[in-house]
Amino acid sequence: MLEITGLVAGYDRSVVLHGVSLTVPEDGVATVLGHNGAGKSTLLRAALGLIRPRAGTVRFDGRDVTRLPAHQRVRRGMAYVPQGQQSFPQLTTMENLRLVADGHRAGRAALAEALDLFPALREVATRRAGLLSGGQRQQLAIARALITRPRLLLLDEPTEGIQPSVVAEIQRTILQLASRGGLSVLLVEQHVGFALRAADEYYVLEAGRVTASGAGDEEAEGTVRRTLSV
Repeated sequence: MLEITGLVAGYDRSVVLHGVSLTVPEDGVATVLGHNGAGKSTLLRAALGLIRPRAGTVRFDGRDVTRLPAHQRVRRGMAYVPQGQQSFPQLTTMENLRLVADGHRAGRAALAEALDLFPALREVATRRAGLLSGGQRQQLAIARALITRPRLLLLDEPTEGIQPSVVAEIQRTILQLASRGGLSVLLVEQHVGFALRAADEYYVLEAGRVTASGAGDEEAEGTVRRTLSV
């Protein structure tokens, strides 16, 4: 679904990614792990087209989208949930969801599906998003992305700074999404155990370079933890 080859990208004169290559399987999950500052968020932003690469290619569903702007990639089926549980804080939970749903043909049905995935949002439907807990805002951010019926979901640290009970709910939902088909996921995640349970393939990023990769399974956890402990 997504193939990144030899990607070089950064900001102004600073190069953050140095020849990164990875693939996200169709109807599968690829996970990117690494320490803070390794270039994980930059990788997602480059995949979506928010950063123009200096070298390398990005192919989405077999087509070269390297030079396409972000909004055209979104139209082709990408959705991005950045760090920070982003929402419109002055709008209610339901208004945030309807704002996205109203712009899509299957908006009402997709909104109902998103609420089924995150039933806790129904309980805070009339509450302003700015008054929600961090976990509730993260669920709202993911639900909004899913309403667009994406073919590829880019998730940046979806469990960061979230209370443990909600982390479990978000993890369950991501695993459910990954298992039902019709959606590919590129997941940046710090929780190694969850990341590898969710992943068909994993990549460890260090200083903007892929230093380890393989199939996501229980046997990989020891390898990844050793790599990240260096």
